[in-house]
Amino acid sequence: MNRLRNRLIVAFLASTLLPLAAAVAITTALLDRSLRYATTGEIDRLSRALETTARQFYQRERAALKAEAAAGRVPAKTFAPAEAASWPEAVRAFRDSGESERFGVSGAGGDRLDYLTRTSDAGVALYTRDLGGVKMGELSAQLRDTRRLVDEIDARDLRRGFTLTLLGLLGAAWLVSLVPLTVLANRVSRPIRQLTAALTDFAAGDWSRRIETGRSGARRDEVELAVDAFNRMANQLEDNRERLVHLARLASWQSLARKTAHELKNSLTPIRLTVEEIQARQPPSERAFVDHAVQIVISEIESLERRVRAFSEFASEPPATPEIIDLNALVAERVALLRPVHPDAACRLELDDRRPLAYASADLVKGILTNLLQNAAEAAGPGGTIVAATRAPRDHDHRVLVEVHDSGPGLSDEAAATLFEPTITFKKDGMGLGLSIARKNALLSGGDVVLVHGRLGGAAFRVTLPAAARAEEEPSA
Repeated sequence: MNRLRNRLIVAFLASTLLPLAAAVAITTALLDRSLRYATTGEIDRLSRALETTARQFYQRERAALKAEAAAGRVPAKTFAPAEAASWPEAVRAFRDSGESERFGVSGAGGDRLDYLTRTSDAGVALYTRDLGGVKMGELSAQLRDTRRLVDEIDARDLRRGFTLTLLGLLGAAWLVSLVPLTVLANRVSRPIRQLTAALTDFAAGDWSRRIETGRSGARRDEVELAVDAFNRMANQLEDNRERLVHLARLASWQSLARKTAHELKNSLTPIRLTVEEIQARQPPSERAFVDHAVQIVISEIESLERRVRAFSEFASEPPATPEIIDLNALVAERVALLRPVHPDAACRLELDDRRPLAYASADLVKGILTNLLQNAAEAAGPGGTIVAATRAPRDHDHRVLVEVHDSGPGLSDEAAATLFEPTITFKKDGMGLGLSIARKNALLSGGDVVLVHGRLGGAAFRVTLPAAARAEEEPSA
């Protein structure tokens, strides 16, 4: 589908062909009118008249010179046969021609008339007459050039030649302008076609559809900006869709956890009271065994109570009071609290110098970071390394980032696929709720927690939170 490109080309043709035809018609009319004033005919007539006059003048001067030579009024220069080797070329040519007489011109430009005749002793007599400044040689050459020019002009159709040349030049200029227009039309229509196809696929349910962008920077046109806007919109919709799906699944788990916690709490309290009553009523002789048994039962009850509290925490909706948070300070505080608990693990801070500020609930973010750092320390183990890094928003981005990397064994594909599922745990004493609660709190804060590629060979998590600048604008919207 190249409708837009074809429309642009048709618009170019419609806007240029009519002016082009008008220009050709007007120029042809002007050329035709100009050629009507051509002086070719006058030059032809003038040249013929001059030629006739020159011929008559030449014939008259010849007759006059011959008569003066016969009357002896013009001295003759004779050339004796004995000196034939030194004769001028013109004299020798006359002698060898067998003619009885010959006329020719000499001097500068042919301003002298020569008359050659034979003498009785086989010599040659040369009579010369001055033509009074008339240069017959130059005049004859000019007349020949004029006649040749007139003949060449007559042999050509100037109107047809000018018209064809004009059409060729205008056609070439038109084609040269058509080429960049076609390139421009393709350049404009291609991203629009891609954008249309991407929107169609996206509407059909392909949420991963994106459009490749060719350039970056400030010098981009409106179509490329529209493509970038589509890609950002698609990313946001896909992220929000995943978040909504995750929150919906969490809601069902929360309902189940709330019911389970309520039922367990109702059962554990009378069980504990009954066991303690049994312990109190036992005689001293059987107290040792009963105390031991009661201690086991109470220990298990306390374990169950801890799980009930965890389920209650997971099922509850913590209050989210957003505020501006200095991420560098908060991450440094959480790491400082972690070091006494895991003194054998090396924890390194990589804090962004641009001092990233987030707009979120400080309590929720503290819980997220505490959970991630605690998991990283347990995964790294004694002698392991943990990296906590912050990053300010990039260009055209409105998120701040916190990443936690560890040098532990990493996660298998199975673990990575179900990492944020409630009750799924790969730790010996875990309950599978920590990461689920952390991600839920991040989503409630307008961000997310995702698994990323680890730089230390182990697992790595990235926390995204709204930047303070964007978040400050949203409440007033």
